[in-house]
Order: sequence, then structure tokens, then C-alpha cells
Amino acid sequence: MDTTLQFKGLWAIILGGSGGFGFASAEKLAAHGMNVAVVYREMAAADKQVRQRFAHLAAKNNVEVLPFNINALTDDGRTAFMNQFSAKAGYGNVKVLVHAIARGNLKSLTSAGDESTLTAEDIELTTYAMSNSLLDWANLLIGKKMFVENARIIGLTSEGSHKYWDGYAAVSMAKASLESLCTYMAVEYSKFKINTNVIQAGITDTFSLRKIPGHDQLIDMATKRNPYGRITQPQDVAKVVYLLCTDEANWINGSIIHVDGGEHCR
Repeated sequence: MDTTLQFKGLWAIILGGSGGFGFASAEKLAAHGMNVAVVYREMAAADKQVRQRFAHLAAKNNVEVLPFNINALTDDGRTAFMNQFSAKAGYGNVKVLVHAIARGNLKSLTSAGDESTLTAEDIELTTYAMSNSLLDWANLLIGKKMFVENARIIGLTSEGSHKYWDGYAAVSMAKASLESLCTYMAVEYSKFKINTNVIQAGITDTFSLRKIPGHDQLIDMATKRNPYGRITQPQDVAKVVYLLCTDEANWINGSIIHVDGGEHCR
């Protein structure tokens, strides 16, 4: 069966989509006919290159790709997005909301009074960016009746949510919070016929990973642990984002899905 245009006329909203898992998901969904609205935050110089990539993606797949270089973590940012997006895309046609925001504090809990010590404010900011902001986005879209029936909400977590990684405490707490949040969303959003799931990706060499202290060791460890002898690629995760959007995935709800080639088994 030709699935090239299976999502024609539908939209994906990807939060944090200028690189890594977000951009790979945009590529995969666009290849199957889905229009994409990408929310990201970049400086002017980088934004020009990002927009060029999105323009190429749109032309290649004959879909619409709308870039929104805004702050996804503020009410003003969300309002600006909604005003522009609804004017362009209309209402009731969002198939999937993907939360791929990677913004957090990477500090140790203590460092002998050094200014890099993790604070409660750091944890609060990180948790909102990488977890709780999904709730605000989901409720906004539900309130505006943007979702189609049988829509999807997808979050991204990591093994670091329940394992120790250097400097990862705030992000770990945020990811654990996201997993819990998505459990409740899976139950309470079912009345809107929306499925909510979380993908736990294996170690992936992204820009965000390279900010983590000791990321080289994480990559080396994951390569040795993985049954397939390689780390996860963003495209591996994007394929599962696509699969979760298909009708065959209608009964998958409230799950944490390992996308790591079996890395978590060791």
C-alpha cells in the first residue's frame, strides 16, 4: 500500500523541532504527507539556516512546513503561535503534538558553594521546559478544538530519568515528571479520543546530549551495551513517532516505549 499521502491534510505540531528528534520527526511525517508546524528557539544566524531546511523539506514532500521561532514556554509565545497557526491551518486537523523541547540546567547538586550548584529554581525551570509545558500546550489545543479524532500526544524521555548521570539531576526530575504527567494525560484525555505515550530513546548523539558532562562516556557505554553495537539515531525515534500516528496504533495509550535496539536490556 502506498502510504506516501496517508496523512494528507493533517498537521503535526512539533515543540523543539529545529534539530535532533524533533527535526527527524518532521522529516518522517512530511514524507507521509503530513503538514508540520515547528516551534523552536534559535538566534537570527541559525534561524536562517533552519528555515532553509524547512523550506527544502516542504518542497521535497509537497507539504506545508510552518516555522515558528518563538518562546514555547510563555503564554505570549503560545498565543502568537495559535493566532498564526489557526489562520493558516484552520481548526480540527492536528493529528499529533510532539514534545521534544530540550532546555534545562546541567549542574551538580552540590559544588562547595560554587555558582554552578543546582538550585530549586533551576529544577523548576527545567521541569517546566521539559515536562509541564506539554500540559499547557495540550490544553490550549484541546480548548481551541485543534485536534482531530484519534489524535496523538508524544513525549520524549530518557534512561536518565531513573539512572544517575553526571549533572543530569534537574533533567532527570523533569523526565520523571513527564512520564507521570503522560500517564494521567493518557487516562483523562481519552474522553477526547487522544492517545498519549512517551518514547524512551536510547543514547543518541544530538546537540543536547553533547551538553551533558561525560557525554563521550555515555556514547561509548551505550555502544557496548546495545545488542546491535550502535547508538540510537534520531531517525530511529522518528519512525516510531510515525508508527504511533497510524491507525494500527490506536490501542497504544499510556505507554513508555523503548526505542533503543534493546540497549535497556543490559
